[in-house]
Amino acid sequence: MVNDRGTIKWTSIMMPEHIKLLNDMWEELERKEKPILDDQQKLEIGYKLQCAIKDDLTVEVKYFNDGDYLTAKEKLHMIDRQNIRLCDGREIPFDDVLDVYID
Repeated sequence: MVNDRGTIKWTSIMMPEHIKLLNDMWEELERKEKPILDDQQKLEIGYKLQCAIKDDLTVEVKYFNDGDYLTAKEKLHMIDRQNIRLCDGREIPFDDVLDVYID
């Protein structure tokens, strides 16, 4: 969709409810869906995390959060069945992890 001046031009005479609906529509169009990982990918992610915590390596974790893909680059503090805890205090649910890169 081309973001031209057409919608900006008319927002001055639109009702606030219409502007909110347009903004909600644009946010929904940018929203991403969470991909489904197979068992082999989950095992590979688990193996990389175990190697990183054993050797105290910095990892870059790509994860899904609220309709967007985010990355965190940090050393691991702890891993349990539900969460990955980073040294900076963040917790990432293990089900939301999409990929792990070891530096």
